[in-house]
Amino acid sequence: MNTDNFQTFFDCGFSKVRAGTFNKNNINEAFYTDSEFFTDRSNLDSKIQKIIVSLEKDSNKYIDNINLMIDSSKMLSVSISLSKKLDGSQLKQANIQFLVQEAKQEILKYYVSYNIAHIIINNYKINGIDYSYLPDEINCDFISLDIVFICLPSDLILYFKKIFSKYNIFINQIICSSYAKSINYKDNLNLSGNNSFIDVGFNKTSIISYYNDKILSLDILPIGGNHITKDISKILEIDLESSEKKKRNFDQILKQPNDPDVSINILEKIIFARTEEILELSEKIIELKSYNLGKFNMVLMGEGSKILDNQNKDKISFLNNINFLEETSEDVCRSGLNFITGLNKQEVLVVPKKQIKHGFFEKFFHFFR
Repeated sequence: MNTDNFQTFFDCGFSKVRAGTFNKNNINEAFYTDSEFFTDRSNLDSKIQKIIVSLEKDSNKYIDNINLMIDSSKMLSVSISLSKKLDGSQLKQANIQFLVQEAKQEILKYYVSYNIAHIIINNYKINGIDYSYLPDEINCDFISLDIVFICLPSDLILYFKKIFSKYNIFINQIICSSYAKSINYKDNLNLSGNNSFIDVGFNKTSIISYYNDKILSLDILPIGGNHITKDISKILEIDLESSEKKKRNFDQILKQPNDPDVSINILEKIIFARTEEILELSEKIIELKSYNLGKFNMVLMGEGSKILDNQNKDKISFLNNINFLEETSEDVCRSGLNFITGLNKQEVLVVPKKQIKHGFFEKFFHFFR
């Protein structure tokens, strides 16, 4: 099988690894696999190796390159605005590339321990008029760009590069997982207006807010599903492994309560108290970033949010409109695929260096996928 015809995506979360490989010529020909839930990352290498072997066996394809989807409690988004006077001639991509490159150098200068994963041009102000996308064939005397950079810790990226290099696998592109998923779900659900996606992970919660197609912010809370596990362990005085099982089996416990040592009411209060805290903190951030945009929708996603499905959401004292989005490995991996192959006019694609000669700007950026 020709390996050039396939694209592979690894979503490496803190407590689970998912992967999928897709035929570029027929995306319905796809293979998926994932790890079990885990809290001990000391043998993450072997978990990834098992997934590689499984995908190669299922697809009859040798994997030598992947696209890596990751998040981090330390990732951040940085907004910057730059402007430039021009001579009134037709605006060229080279003018945009110059400003983006200048902004990129500023980010790398002040955030030396971070790598840029995504560059998003949120707004073009040309001769005093705002544009969401770069218009065709427009003359320009003055331009300013509002740019959002999503950055991931360099040591985290290096950590995964070392793991995959052991198996002679090159990482094509680094993708912020929660960002890619939010774009995919927003488009699939045809959402417009003010929407925020709350991705509850193991030890962090990502909050990605949009107004129509424009990203407003990406924020991180250092609280996730593992904090609920710790609460259960502390209050019920049981070990963390047992606490995690009770949390993950909460729906079954509600349906068939058969543990005489645990009060269902107490367990429910513990779980929903921390969940309400995550939602309330998320709400405050969303309101701060979109205070003049009116009512907003909240969509819960992520491994850590599975405890709060649409059946249980009415049990918490939280007033805002919130919906639960259940994810599968296919959903997550297809989010990466759609991000890579989709048309996103605001995104500047960051291309890793390869042993191929490129022009100066071409080395870093491809515009308007």
